[in-house]
Amino acid sequence: MKIKGLVFDFDGLILDTETPEYNVLQGVFQTYGATLPLSEYSAALGSSFEAFDPFVYLEEKIKRPVDHKALYRDYKERSLDIIKQQPLLPGVTQIMERAIQLSLKLSVASSSPHAWVSSHLVRLGLLDKFDFILTAEDVAHIKPNPELYLKSVQKMGIKPEEAIAFEDSPNGIQAARSAGLFCVAVPNPITLQLGTDHADMVIDSLLSLTLDSLLQRAARRDL
Repeated sequence: MKIKGLVFDFDGLILDTETPEYNVLQGVFQTYGATLPLSEYSAALGSSFEAFDPFVYLEEKIKRPVDHKALYRDYKERSLDIIKQQPLLPGVTQIMERAIQLSLKLSVASSSPHAWVSSHLVRLGLLDKFDFILTAEDVAHIKPNPELYLKSVQKMGIKPEEAIAFEDSPNGIQAARSAGLFCVAVPNPITLQLGTDHADMVIDSLLSLTLDSLLQRAARRDL
C-alpha cells in the first residue's frame, strides 16, 4: 500500500509543550504540599483536562477547595512563557521537507484548540506547510477517540492505511491505531515514562530515520 499522507500530532510531537506544562503543574501542587503523579496526569496527555482535571485532583488530595480559574490562569501564563522559548523538536523540519518533495499530503491532528495550535505553528514558520489542521473544534470526540485521525485522512482524500501518524502519547497512539493508520511514536521526556509499545514503531527522535525508509516500512506492514 503506497503512503500518500502524513498526520502529525502537535503537543509533544512538533513542539514540547507537555514537559513545561507538567513541570509548572508540579510547582502548583508543591505550593499546597502535594504532588501530581504522572500516572494520574497521563490521562490528560494527548487529550484534555476533561479526561483528567488536575485541580479537581488537587482538591481531593488536600481535602479543601481551590480557585480553579485563578490556578488555571496562573498555570497557563507560566507554562506559556516557557513554551514560547521552545524550538521545534528534532527532525520535524527534515521529515516535512522530504514529504513536500515527495508530494505527500500533510495534516495536523490535535486535541488542543485551533488558536493554540495555529499560533505556535505561525511562530515556528510551519502554518502554511500543512494542507489541513484538525483540532478539538473540528470533532465531537478528541483523542483517544479516532475521530481526529479519521477526519484528517478524509480531508486529505486518502484511506487510513495510506497515511502515517506521528504521535508521542498513549492516548494519541490509541487514536491513530484505532483509525487504521501506521503509527510512529516519538516520546518526549514526559511521555517516555509511559507505555508507547502499542505503536507500530517507537523511535527516540525523528532524526533516527529517513522518511524514505519509513515509507517503505509502512507500505510493507501487511506483508
